[in-house]
Amino acid sequence: MLNGDQGRMDSNTVLYGVFGDPVRHSRSPLMLNCAFRETGVNGAYAAFHVKPDELEAAVLGIRALGFRGVNVTIPHKVNVMAYLDEIDEGARFIGAVNTIVNESGRLIGYNTDGIGYVRSLKEETGIRLEGSNIVIIGAGGAAKGVAYALAKENPRHMYIVNRTADKAAQLAQNLYPLVSSEGMGLDQLENIKGKIDLVVNTTSVGMHPNLDEVPIALDWLQEGMTVSDLIYNPLETRWLREAKAAGCRTHGGLGMFIYQGACAFEYWTGKKAPVEAMRDIVLTSLSRS
Repeated sequence: MLNGDQGRMDSNTVLYGVFGDPVRHSRSPLMLNCAFRETGVNGAYAAFHVKPDELEAAVLGIRALGFRGVNVTIPHKVNVMAYLDEIDEGARFIGAVNTIVNESGRLIGYNTDGIGYVRSLKEETGIRLEGSNIVIIGAGGAAKGVAYALAKENPRHMYIVNRTADKAAQLAQNLYPLVSSEGMGLDQLENIKGKIDLVVNTTSVGMHPNLDEVPIALDWLQEGMTVSDLIYNPLETRWLREAKAAGCRTHGGLGMFIYQGACAFEYWTGKKAPVEAMRDIVLTSLSRS
């Protein structure tokens, strides 16, 4: 199936996969197997339906079967941490692991969501993050990953905005050693209108099938700011369309998905990921769905 140019597996093929429940909808096998083909890596990547009570056994299987690496998706990103030998600093801060690297039987957990997001944002928009003012909408797991990675880029200030202000305040407090930050409720957004360089929606508002929903009032958007959305179904949300019409630079969520996979590929193989080929195959898949 995947042995470089030969297009098949052999006894030297290195195994990879994704653990989730559910997992059959995942486009990661399509994307990562494309990356192996493009770079000549003799690897094979598959989706494994792992139920919560099977997670520990599945992680033991990584060592037993000699998997080089595994991605972890819902609902296992937090619970898997208990079964690993080492957790990267970023994954510890976020409190979740989405990538496991098997280093000669020692399992190391990483979180590539945030670093994948920032890499996508910078490469696709050219934005300068150092010294910027940033708004993160949402305070859940995705927000933690994105906020941590953005904090590493030395912004001037970061606002965490959430329906539940206390949850926003808690995330802002956790970020404070890394970046000047504060949490607030959605009703306080008007106080910082016109002061923001980047606003990121980390919530599911606007995702299929609720295509008309927007995370914040559209009249809050200002010409010249960068507006980013983690959603990639649809590829362009109503919020991004309205932001573009208002003169904002926009950034969709597909890049985060592509680049989190690219970062995992690079951890596993030490090779530069073929990002454009990975993007093309996912876009083709989405267009057929």
